[in-house]
Amino acid sequence: MRVFLTGMMGSGKTTLGGQLAKLLNYPFIDLDEYIEQRAQKTIPQIFADEGQDKFRLLERQALEELVQQHNKAVIATGGGAPCFFDNIDFLNSHGENIFLDVPVEEIFNRLLASDLALRPLLSGKSEEEVKSFLTKTLEGRIRFYERARYRVSGSNITAIHLQKLLNHN
Repeated sequence: MRVFLTGMMGSGKTTLGGQLAKLLNYPFIDLDEYIEQRAQKTIPQIFADEGQDKFRLLERQALEELVQQHNKAVIATGGGAPCFFDNIDFLNSHGENIFLDVPVEEIFNRLLASDLALRPLLSGKSEEEVKSFLTKTLEGRIRFYERARYRVSGSNITAIHLQKLLNHN
């Protein structure tokens, strides 16, 4: 079984993905890290050097490769991954797709506690601009996220919640 975690940046995809992979005894793959290793550049460098369109193409190619390489894995996608090409359909047809629906206020607080420079879409923004960006971005992406097979909502989602969800379905 492949498990894809989708949702906004800061929703916990990487953290919960690593924990869930341990519980399932599956490999864990962070899609952004995988892309960085393949491109030998950081995500901010890819955005700066080649633009978002090129990054989205690399993202799709990486998803296709990972599906070919792994029958069992937990894969944390980037926040925008489900929203480009037909990626949401691709994710749904190649694994169990879980939308981590975390409130914007919680995501905002988590991101402020992190290094925003590592996130090309937030780099250089004020707190007010970050909050506005998150709200507007979620409004644009929610129609894709809601197409995931599962939706887990709240500020205190745990890997055990996700494991139970997968075991009951």
